Amino acid sequence: MIYSSLIRKLPRASQYFEYVMEGAAKRSAPIAAEDASKKAKVYAAPGKVVSEADVGVTQYINESYKTGGGFYGTIKQRYSDFQVNEVSLDGTVVRLTDEGIDLGKTKKERKQERRQTERADLQDKSPEELEAIKAKRAQEKEEKPENGDASSPKYELSEEHKARLLQLMKPEELQEIEDLFTTGGNMETKTQFDDKATRTQLHQLLRQAFQGKLETMTSPENTFKVALSKGTNNNRGRNVNHVDDSGVINYGLGPFKNYLHFTLYKENRETMEVASMIAKYLRIPHKAVKYAGTKDRRGVTCQRLSVHKGKVQRVTALNKGLNGSILGGFKYESTSLALGDLKGNEFLIAIRDVQTEQENLEEVVDKAFNSLKDKGFINYYGLQRFGTFSISTHVLGIELLKENWKNAVDLLLAEQDRTVAESVEARRIWAENRDAAAAAKLMPRRCFAEQTVLNTLAKEERIDVDGAEDYHKQAYFRAIMQIPRNLRLIYVHAYQSYVWNMVASKRIELFGLEVREGDLILVEQKNPENQKVVSIDEDGEEFEEDVAGTASDRVRALTKEDIDSGNYSIYDVVLPSPGYDVVYPTSPELMAVYEQVMAKDGLDPHNMRRRVQEFSLAGSYRPLMGRAEQLSYKIVRHRDNDDPILRTDLEILRAKKEKNEDLERVIDCSGTEDATQTAIVLKMRLGVSCYATMALREFMKADTSRFSANFDVKSNK
Repeated sequence: MIYSSLIRKLPRASQYFEYVMEGAAKRSAPIAAEDASKKAKVYAAPGKVVSEADVGVTQYINESYKTGGGFYGTIKQRYSDFQVNEVSLDGTVVRLTDEGIDLGKTKKERKQERRQTERADLQDKSPEELEAIKAKRAQEKEEKPENGDASSPKYELSEEHKARLLQLMKPEELQEIEDLFTTGGNMETKTQFDDKATRTQLHQLLRQAFQGKLETMTSPENTFKVALSKGTNNNRGRNVNHVDDSGVINYGLGPFKNYLHFTLYKENRETMEVASMIAKYLRIPHKAVKYAGTKDRRGVTCQRLSVHKGKVQRVTALNKGLNGSILGGFKYESTSLALGDLKGNEFLIAIRDVQTEQENLEEVVDKAFNSLKDKGFINYYGLQRFGTFSISTHVLGIELLKENWKNAVDLLLAEQDRTVAESVEARRIWAENRDAAAAAKLMPRRCFAEQTVLNTLAKEERIDVDGAEDYHKQAYFRAIMQIPRNLRLIYVHAYQSYVWNMVASKRIELFGLEVREGDLILVEQKNPENQKVVSIDEDGEEFEEDVAGTASDRVRALTKEDIDSGNYSIYDVVLPSPGYDVVYPTSPELMAVYEQVMAKDGLDPHNMRRRVQEFSLAGSYRPLMGRAEQLSYKIVRHRDNDDPILRTDLEILRAKKEKNEDLERVIDCSGTEDATQTAIVLKMRLGVSCYATMALREFMKADTSRFSANFDVKSNK
């Protein structure tokens, strides 16, 4: 009964459209302009949101929860309370080890310092002394030409580089190259370099030795042609390496390669949002910025990214303008990152103000921990999969799968208890008179799908439909199809997730953790790459999610012999999401769940093909159970909800750099008189596509709905 009174039960998905339309029919009188902000605040207050029961999340594994066990607390009180570090394919946990590369002073900064020095030299000087200083500077300037004059040498050839060059070319050829800085022009070696490795070595050595001031190319006869670098756009891409005055290439990263990998540390930022900003600042296509997986917005996270053809000095310079994010750990690689190139994620989570209705908190927590450790958790799709507003995304998916385009638009634009505050007036206008043009002007740009639909409908003519002015069915279809494809797929994929959750709950309710005949196991993955499935984050913005398993995977049903062999457990069992290219469990009880759940929504699991190809769902497989690895917990004391409990990678890094301190990540105030509140720090690793909120739900028996007492952020410190 933990906070159950805070969440109101919602109608079944099949009844949801009528429910929303009934609510929208209860129109309020037009409000005065001065009252608009007040009304917006009312709508913005936490109202009815999607609850666990609405999307099929109903069961627990921990047996003690059936008798009222469990504890509760506050999660994500501070963003640092929820820390996620990516685990690479080699098992390495991604950490922030530096705050980027120190580029030194820019040309502009050096020029400003020079000017300040010159001004200081002129202070308190007599007119005669000033004239003498100015004359001397003019003479020096005349004797030492500005950068860009080919008559002035711009390199310092070290003895080491000279010796290495003379091993590959004749002394007179090296002298000709040096003379280019005086005579200009170009030269060609008489020596032929037939070995490719030697040619590569010489190209790199000439760039290092002459600090990138030369352009080199190999002739068809394998001789070397050398000329001074002109520094024009025509040569862009050749001088890709930065060589400093000491001959160090790319700040110690070594030769330029096609992909620059780096660590992204972020606080309260979404992965796609930061990746888009990086692409924007670098003026490159969004697809040039890649990552292995998305991370929670509401937390502090670390993960690896890659940029195609990225120059380290340009990318590290972005640290000056990326709010809430830091780029570091740069490394050149020959290949790009791709979605799914990770082993999982490591979570460190602080649960504050922990309480229980039982007598012994430590005993309750220990039992819950052991259950999670030994039995795992039901691998539900978390509530962030279904959105954060009053209408779940899967309900809109029902209308798309039924090709009810008008109903889908009405759901998208419906007035809701919980929605973006700035969109309230636009939704009200649409509900009252279906004036798409007027509503579009008031719909905020962040409501991208809604604005796209309204702008499309605004260009359509209204016709007489059953005695009232409305848009033609095809107009609604055209409006839906103008929403970006990834965003459209959110809704139908959410419906698949909803059905999967419902079946998973029934499977656990009927058979518990017992393996049954007819349960499906994965036999072969024809396509080992993870699917890219679009979902939405806690603020209603889209993101790509990693989902293990594809429709091309092969499965088979367990037989009695399989069960008797003892070779299979509940952790081998997978369930399909509904689709035309999946095998359903042979268990009649589970097949009945698929059919009954979908029949209430007017859909059929055996008929998932649609006239609109992208709404034809192939389906995929998902493990029924999830298990956490390297699981541990610690009970600590804290003073109040504003005190930090966990230190971030950034705090630990800076303490080490500035004070040479090795700080502990967990702050435990036990033994302090005013530390009266209890907190639990949970550490675990989860595989790809597992939701940490579902593991926490099993651990705490907590309500994971947005704005529940457990999951509402009170502070962004």
